[in-house]
Amino acid sequence: MLRKCPDIALASALVLSLFFYQVLGHEVNGEEYGYEGNRGPSYWGNDYNTCVGKHQSPIDIEEHYVRNTTLLPLEFTGLHVPRAAKLSNNGHTVILKMEDSNNVRVSGGPLGHETYVFEQLHFHWGKNDLEGSEDLINNHSFAMELHAVFYKEEYGSMNEALNYPDGLTVLAYFFEVTNHPNPTFQTLVQRLPFIEEVDSTDFLPGPLMLESFLAPKPSTIENYFTYNGSLTTPPCSEVVIWIDFKDPFLLSHQQLAAFRNVRTSNGYRITHNFRPIQPLQDRVVYRNIPHVEYTSDMNPQHHHHPHHGYSGQLNMFPSIPIVVVTLFVSTR
Repeated sequence: MLRKCPDIALASALVLSLFFYQVLGHEVNGEEYGYEGNRGPSYWGNDYNTCVGKHQSPIDIEEHYVRNTTLLPLEFTGLHVPRAAKLSNNGHTVILKMEDSNNVRVSGGPLGHETYVFEQLHFHWGKNDLEGSEDLINNHSFAMELHAVFYKEEYGSMNEALNYPDGLTVLAYFFEVTNHPNPTFQTLVQRLPFIEEVDSTDFLPGPLMLESFLAPKPSTIENYFTYNGSLTTPPCSEVVIWIDFKDPFLLSHQQLAAFRNVRTSNGYRITHNFRPIQPLQDRVVYRNIPHVEYTSDMNPQHHHHPHHGYSGQLNMFPSIPIVVVTLFVSTR
């Protein structure tokens, strides 16, 4: 009997390994949450307590309730440098990551003089061209929303930044639908068939400049709303400064439809991947009103004293912990 113990121990280890492989593989493949049924958004709070927090995203931005303010210009670095770009499918969305992305940064606006480092961008869409964005404007849903995720440089990494209320900023861009394809996004759309299966990846055929995605023209990047909120997927951490750009991009019907062919680990098409809006609660949404000249009294440094090492927005707007920038898409 004693001689058989090693065999029993080995068998037990194999069973445990298989168990953890199945469980962890289930999570890696994105099966821990979904967008319908008993894994949909209304059930996320069962497994993630933070998903029922007080300052959740997305929200409906009602313009007659926003507060106007004038912030420093948003400043980007590294957007104009061509870089290798990789697309992937995590079972929930299409993700784009860049080579040497730690040199792509943003500061200014609600971030004050704090610097945030680019991590990745991804997309949210709907079953049809009439819905798909996560944040709404005046109860209007756009066909798609792009999220560019940045973490605060001070915290060193995305994972570490999730532990702080000003850890991330998300730039959100909306999309409207048109009959004509958008050449800026055409190369990306053409590679989508190569990542339809979950966990698949594909490199874009040539280098990509993020400038065309994130800062197409000065007027676009200064016309935005900002508020403190959360991640829109589990664990729904309330660590985001949202920056939602009001001026939308355009995509054709065919370009948008290509996103709906991407599949989950169960082989189902991701026809929609947006979270319903959450209560605003006691938060204030601000709209940036840019001025040609910025005087010293508009400088966030004159309005706060960062005792806790948080970003300028937290001190200027105590109710706003994170910034996200959003793009909407609607039908014309």
